Amino acid sequence: MKGIKLRNYHAAKYDEPIIMEMSVPGRRGILVPPVDAAIHGVVPSAEELVPPAARRVHSPALPEIDQYHALMHFLRLSQMTLGMETGIDIGEGTCTMKYSPKVNDQLARLPQMTEVHPSQPEETLQGILQIIWELESYLKAVSGMDAFSFQTGGGAHATYVNACVTRRYHQDRGDLARRTEVITTQFTHPCNAATPATAGFKVIILPQKNGYPDIEALKSIVSEKTAALHMTNPEDTGIFNPKVDEFTKIVHDAGGLCFYDQANANGLLGIARAREAGFDACHFNLHKTFSSPHGCEGPAAGAYGCTEALLPYLPAPLVVRRGDSFHLDYDRPKSVGKVRSYLGNLEVILKAYSWIRTMGPEGLKTAAEVSVLNNQYLEHLLMQIDGVSRPFAEGHRRFEQIRFSMEKLKEDTGFGSHEIQNRMVDFGIQSYWLSHHPFVVPEPFTPEPCESYSKEDIEYWATAIEQACREARETPEVIETAPHRQAVNQIKDFSQAEDPDRWAITWRAFQKKRNGRR
Repeated sequence: MKGIKLRNYHAAKYDEPIIMEMSVPGRRGILVPPVDAAIHGVVPSAEELVPPAARRVHSPALPEIDQYHALMHFLRLSQMTLGMETGIDIGEGTCTMKYSPKVNDQLARLPQMTEVHPSQPEETLQGILQIIWELESYLKAVSGMDAFSFQTGGGAHATYVNACVTRRYHQDRGDLARRTEVITTQFTHPCNAATPATAGFKVIILPQKNGYPDIEALKSIVSEKTAALHMTNPEDTGIFNPKVDEFTKIVHDAGGLCFYDQANANGLLGIARAREAGFDACHFNLHKTFSSPHGCEGPAAGAYGCTEALLPYLPAPLVVRRGDSFHLDYDRPKSVGKVRSYLGNLEVILKAYSWIRTMGPEGLKTAAEVSVLNNQYLEHLLMQIDGVSRPFAEGHRRFEQIRFSMEKLKEDTGFGSHEIQNRMVDFGIQSYWLSHHPFVVPEPFTPEPCESYSKEDIEYWATAIEQACREARETPEVIETAPHRQAVNQIKDFSQAEDPDRWAITWRAFQKKRNGRR
């Protein structure tokens, strides 16, 4: 892009050992003083408090290392990692990597959060229960649903809970034997097909027609066997389906339920609600839409909401208010049961609550509007780059993300989105952008600028794409051997990720494989 200069970025690189390999017998970060004799006579030893069957036979295999070297180790690892505060996360592929204000982290670290135990009597948890109850009221207003549960550990988990609620709903009506099919759409998140299958349903996937789910196909598929419809709107193409209420009506007329995967709700806050579109249930990813940090594999929290008709089946307990106090309601005979330990990920719940309180209703709507505006601007810049295209729904706007294609670049140069992704990290940009299957769009990439990024951030990101596409044509060896300025070199063989004999994700697993044991 004209006038935008790419930074002279270079990641730190250390030949850093595994922390277990840094262990030295007897080395400590702190020496715990012996228990005072007066206390020892009153308080039993820890060993006495733990039942014999629950005691360890051997001490845990922990690294023996002092604080100084532990800090050095983890700080070096952090310097070799691109993150929200060191790069631009626009290219994280539908993950809505928005900025989370640090005040939210400070709240989550308060002793009122870190030093409580969820098994405490509920009268000692009134503040936390009030936060859960108030957050539920906010999400009810945003979605139009009648109740929410925050137990689930993320969006896919909430989708699975919906499949369980669907099963219990039809079972309660004596209809489960014939309600065996769940319909989803081609560009809806894969968990919407996987979770009903896990819950025992047959899954039927609607094809797309010019980027939209095919309504005529829905009419031909829906029947007395239909248990539910799972769909996202906008889907990961960024295309909003204006006929979504027709989809829900078709399924309702057949006796099925409708579930709205709202992982892509960031551009809809304060603008459109699940209730008005005819959905019986929905979920939000608190770690995406409502600002709690999106950590790889967690922490996360899914907010699962439903209408009055499905409320009896929600996971127990629910937080209820009686007078001026808050209580945990376990007396729910039709509930699908507990789906996660305790009350869910309370720190993530608190961060989402704080963000909503800070933003207010108008702030939520402004965030949605800015995220859509940012997406339109990024689209304007990317569509000027030779090799980039935007399939489907020509002439129609996208919301807060777009699935682009580098098919033309691949045809012209032999390099596609994967190779360009490798080069992007050389400019200090995270670029895990391929999103997920199905790869109906050839050579896909799915940026999502959301509301956190400035005009300059968007221009820098687009300039990096432009530079990499130019290099693919003019200096192909640069792309072929990228990345050049990152701590991790190019992965030559992705098949190793599918072979459990070639990787180990724990120290114990590594030791077994190194010693020739499975």
